[in-house]
Amino acid sequence: MEVPSSWDALRKQARKLEAQLDEQMNSYRRFVSVKFDAHSDLESGIDRLLKQLQQVNLQMQAWVSSGGSEMVSHTLTRHQEILQDLTQEFYRLRSSLRAKQEHASLLEDFREFDRSRVDLEAGRDSAENALLKEHASVSRSTGQMDTVISQAQATLGALVLQRSTFGGINSKLSNIGSRLPTVSHILSAIKRKKSMDTIILSLVASVCTFLIFIFWLTK
Repeated sequence: MEVPSSWDALRKQARKLEAQLDEQMNSYRRFVSVKFDAHSDLESGIDRLLKQLQQVNLQMQAWVSSGGSEMVSHTLTRHQEILQDLTQEFYRLRSSLRAKQEHASLLEDFREFDRSRVDLEAGRDSAENALLKEHASVSRSTGQMDTVISQAQATLGALVLQRSTFGGINSKLSNIGSRLPTVSHILSAIKRKKSMDTIILSLVASVCTFLIFIFWLTK
């Protein structure tokens, strides 16, 4: 910026800078009212113009101090007031913008925390539901296993009872056979039939045991 050589040149330079600042400040006011992010180019431009206007005011102050009239002093005061008003408003708007940015950042942090909390609770609920489902599945499997075992035990008990019954009948028939030779032949046939039944019953018991073992492995 050129250094003016007269009072009129200083006044002209001050008015030019004030007009530029007016335009820049209007844009900055609109920006602050609708935006949350900083406009570094606009802010740096206003800050640069304020410093230039302050430099011109200092030169005007030096001119007045060297013997300017009362009217010149009054004009200087007016330009100083304009500079002060523009500077204060710029700092106020910039502070307001910074406050909005901090508020938006805190709000976003809170939303992120809330999303994380919801995700954590959802994950915890999913884990609890998975455990409940697993527990229910184990309970059903245990119940089915108990049913199969009970059925196998009942079948085994029936086989033992039949064996005991056949043993008692065999003992009585043996006594009769020792007295009646004709009956001895019949007893032999019954024994063969009994042996075959025993084999069949043993096979049935083995198959039941095998099925119970396979069922246990598949669970």
